[in-house]
Amino acid sequence: MSETGGKTVALIRGNAEYQEASLKPTPEIMKLWKKVHNDMRTEFGEAIFRSWLKPLTLQAFYHGTMEVSVPTRFMRDWIQNHYAERILAMCTVNSEDIRRLQIVVVQNSMVDDYADQKNETDSKANQNKKIDVSAISSPLDARFTFDTFVVGKPNALAHAAARRVVESVSIPFNPLFIYGGVGLGKTHLMHAIAHAIEDQWPEKTVMYLSAEKFMYQFVKALRSDAAMAFKEQFRSVDVLMIDDIQFIAGKESTQEEFFHTFNALVDQNKQIIISADKAPSDLTGVDERLRSRLAWGLVADIHPTTYELRLGILQAKRAQLNADVPDSVLEFLALKVTSNVRELEGALNRIVAHADVTKSPISLESTQEVLQDLLRAHDRRITIDEIQRKVAEHYNLRMTDMHSARRARNVARPRQVAMYLAKQLTARSLPEIGRKFGGRDHTTVMHAVRKVEELMNEDAAIAQDVDVIRRALTG
Repeated sequence: MSETGGKTVALIRGNAEYQEASLKPTPEIMKLWKKVHNDMRTEFGEAIFRSWLKPLTLQAFYHGTMEVSVPTRFMRDWIQNHYAERILAMCTVNSEDIRRLQIVVVQNSMVDDYADQKNETDSKANQNKKIDVSAISSPLDARFTFDTFVVGKPNALAHAAARRVVESVSIPFNPLFIYGGVGLGKTHLMHAIAHAIEDQWPEKTVMYLSAEKFMYQFVKALRSDAAMAFKEQFRSVDVLMIDDIQFIAGKESTQEEFFHTFNALVDQNKQIIISADKAPSDLTGVDERLRSRLAWGLVADIHPTTYELRLGILQAKRAQLNADVPDSVLEFLALKVTSNVRELEGALNRIVAHADVTKSPISLESTQEVLQDLLRAHDRRITIDEIQRKVAEHYNLRMTDMHSARRARNVARPRQVAMYLAKQLTARSLPEIGRKFGGRDHTTVMHAVRKVEELMNEDAAIAQDVDVIRRALTG
């Protein structure tokens, strides 16, 4: 499709048609483009240039139109939406003859980085592909389905997005990125998606594995000189699901391979689903171009559990165990075990198992006795994550604000309060606290502690806020 009214257009052309329509650019235009291409590095910065603009290749010049190519639709759309107008301006400054910029996809360029289209009509190839995928994929837990996932306010967005991915004929957002703390249900939701897709769309090939296993398979392929087979296996799936993507932080070669796999799958309109413990923007040790891709679709967070959600999870678990557990015991556990869902369910399993072994009824008194070590630890232990959550709830902020670089007072002041409480209520060092707040320096934490101490002496409202949050944390 071409666009006559606008100045920038984007096309995809088959090679035969492309060569018929193209006109070889003159030496002057080639020289101009080389200058503009080199200037892009300064104009946009090294990271953006390397990620997006370096592959741009001059193909033709005709009727005032500068035609350049990229290897994938994904790359073309991103450049079109973010950089095309500025690139055109850089061209027109150098030559009044250039009036339009046209971006086309030449699908046979950069073949080493992007997989060829597969012939999906070959049923034998599809069968072999499924066998190969099953050998690499991690096994799915039969217990982790949508039916056993308890929905509450903290996880409602992630659950709705997961359902949408399963139920939509087309891809609603790509990738779906789910993030949250340890034991909040990310892996349960990932398994539930995989189970549901396999049930509802049996013709689709789903690959689910952890980021660590992806890295292991990649290294194994390199050592056995099977890199091309690795690329084909991962780029032939319909749905790629990677759990705990934060574990590829600092692994440059693995990130590079995943980057190209991501591009190839998106370009083929295949679904990608990712989970992590942080938002894409907060993933340290991950290349900027990869972080930008991870944030390109829908980012859905799972917040720490509320009392109501914990109680609902325990009630569902009680029904699953078919155990005679009094409501008062469930309410007690929901109030006391607040760290994560995994520990919460483990506590219920312990008291049910104890009652079964001793042939005694479950009561509040027996629960306190069986779980005395766990309850002591919770009474004694206050984590920085819990402090951040309580502060965010008190000031009506998001958990990501605790780690972000935002300096607006309505965000910076609560962040300083959280740092102050982390210093007062935990045994963590200043550098450790700083790392939990988006990798800040220990001097930033020192300044926050001093600042909050001063404000508490000068402002009764601040002192009251700190006291309320402290009491909520210490029970």
